[in-house]
Amino acid sequence: MITQQQIESIIDAVVAELKRQGIDGRGVQLNTPTINLDLPDITASEYRTRSYVENVRKPDVLRALMQTTPARIGIGHAGPRYRNIPQFIFWADHAVTQDALFKEIDPTLLQQFNLFEVQTQASNRQEYLLRPDLGRKLSDAARKTLQEKCIKQPDVQVYVSDGLSAAAIEHNLRDIFPVIQQGLAQAGLKMGTPFYVKYGRVGLLNDVNSVVDAKVVVTLIGERPGLGRAEAMSAYMGYKPQPDSTDADRDVVCNIFNGGTNPLEAGAYVVEYIKRMLKHQASGIKLKLMEQEQNK
Repeated sequence: MITQQQIESIIDAVVAELKRQGIDGRGVQLNTPTINLDLPDITASEYRTRSYVENVRKPDVLRALMQTTPARIGIGHAGPRYRNIPQFIFWADHAVTQDALFKEIDPTLLQQFNLFEVQTQASNRQEYLLRPDLGRKLSDAARKTLQEKCIKQPDVQVYVSDGLSAAAIEHNLRDIFPVIQQGLAQAGLKMGTPFYVKYGRVGLLNDVNSVVDAKVVVTLIGERPGLGRAEAMSAYMGYKPQPDSTDADRDVVCNIFNGGTNPLEAGAYVVEYIKRMLKHQASGIKLKLMEQEQNK
């Protein structure tokens, strides 16, 4: 019969042998070699601009074509599927889009421009994405806040909204907002109290103006992000928006970002649009028709 002392002696011998072989008492390998995972960034420009098509008949033509567009051409294929690197780039860009859709605005940015925050009738981001109609209406609390804090009947009411990309606001607001403020001041126009709306859609212009009663309402709003592109913002404007106003009654400066419409230039365009709206007391299609008639 094996005694307790003999059992302990066997255990000690096994543990000693495991330690000699570099394995601890839990069966975990000790002194494991370090694996280098410092892999290249496949989203870098050199990988995006490379052609992955084999046996190209006219490589110069393909290169020239790829330089004219950001579209995904020249990505090649391996059997019925994309090659690995183009597929990984696609997944990485899709992740950028998802991050943009669910990103919350940086509160320090709102503080920088003294923007108080209100919310639409969408209670969360998921509901906002599924119910666009809720993003076109102020919540009861938001309506009450605007009644209390906003100047009524200004020449121009400007407000900011995350829309479909809060990242777009963070990328552009610091450049475009001061230009609009200065431009309106130089034009002698009274600007309303600016604020920030969470979960807003473009059509919210109508509901906002039912509270502030401005001559022109402008929203700076994040655009729908594309694959790998989350920083594009738009400025939608309307002359005296009403509950039944539509896109036909609005004007827009779109694709605002460094690489599209420069945000500094976009601010100047917005101010010029506002001046034209006030001059003709119209916006959208009506504004264009009036200007065409005037230029005949």
